[in-house]
Amino acid sequence: MKLYFKFCAWALAIAISIGTTSSAVSAQTSDKPQHVVSLDELEQQTGRPAESRQENEAAIRHLLSSEAGQSALKSANVDYQRADTAIGQLDDAELAKLADRSRQAENDFAAGFISPKHLAYIILALVVIIVIIVLV
Repeated sequence: MKLYFKFCAWALAIAISIGTTSSAVSAQTSDKPQHVVSLDELEQQTGRPAESRQENEAAIRHLLSSEAGQSALKSANVDYQRADTAIGQLDDAELAKLADRSRQAENDFAAGFISPKHLAYIILALVVIIVIIVLV
């Protein structure tokens, strides 16, 4: 009788372990694997740096192409084409920093916080920074 109970307990233990193992395996294989980041999100994130870089370059070029920017370039004896080429050679961090400065200068000028003369000085400083960064 003892042997019969041991055999039944052993068979029950095996049946339970097989049942739990098979249910866990079937639960894992029945659902599609969920990734932390979807493919669409990855595609969007890979395009962001290029978009950001283009926006930053456009902000700097917009400031340099303005009337005050052109006069600052002339006073520094720098051709716009040379400055435009130098903008393309900047790394992303430097470009972002200069773009923030140029946006801030344009916003301050539009709001009346700075005069055209001060804007020209700021643009001249940006041009000098761009040339120095490219030369180094």
